[in-house]
Amino acid sequence: VPTEATPPAPAPRSRFSALRTDLPHPARMYDHYLNGKNNLPIDRAAAADVLALAPEVRQMAFANRAFLRRAVSFAAGCGIRQFLDIGVGLPAAGDTYECAVLATEEARAVYVDNDPLVLAHARALSTRPGRVRVVEADLRDPGALLQRAGGRSGLDFRRPVAVVLAAVLHYLSDADDPRSVVGELMAAMVPGSALLLSHLAADLRPEAARATAETYRHSAAPLFPRPLPEVCALFTGLSLVNPGVVPVASWRADRLPRPHADRQWMYAGVGRK
Repeated sequence: VPTEATPPAPAPRSRFSALRTDLPHPARMYDHYLNGKNNLPIDRAAAADVLALAPEVRQMAFANRAFLRRAVSFAAGCGIRQFLDIGVGLPAAGDTYECAVLATEEARAVYVDNDPLVLAHARALSTRPGRVRVVEADLRDPGALLQRAGGRSGLDFRRPVAVVLAAVLHYLSDADDPRSVVGELMAAMVPGSALLLSHLAADLRPEAARATAETYRHSAAPLFPRPLPEVCALFTGLSLVNPGVVPVASWRADRLPRPHADRQWMYAGVGRK
């Protein structure tokens, strides 16, 4: 577990190390799906190609944001006051801290990304001194990530933390070993912590998943949708919260409207340590 005496490791360079405006950018494309304004014509053109193949992707983006709100509220209701949001993406209404603070004014968050575009926006819009910290780190190096997220102005890993991995692990290839990445992150958390996770599904609408992944091959980061058994394996060693790993629009949403839920190919779940 990182300590304040341990100096933070330098953030590793990644495929996002330079701002690229000549390639569609996944964060900007996702912003466009959410009807945001932080995107460029090249992103909107790529997003249009995706939506032509799988128009439900826009509803999936909104369903993922709704899952995040419900999962963060659940974690806060369990007494968790610290949130580590990895791969936070471009700022949007209803982010992790905003959802948490609705449940408790004691909430604090560390937002992590390795993308300079995301980091620049997050830092420029951060108006919560002492409550939200933005750090640069790469999910593929969880040890260094934890060092940078901890310390005097970060999270206290002696207390429970909700680790948020919302729609980010499908950017890791099998060679990146996402299961080991999640395992190392959760090994550093104390009992009472939680994992809040969503991941594109390879087996709910396979043709749409394959076509979308093919489109993303021409963006700054490819996609790797995974089948249910592989997504469930990411929760190894944790106790799954009812109803388990389910389509994203169905996680604890029994009384909520779920438009096009049967067409959305993303899994979501929460695990407790």
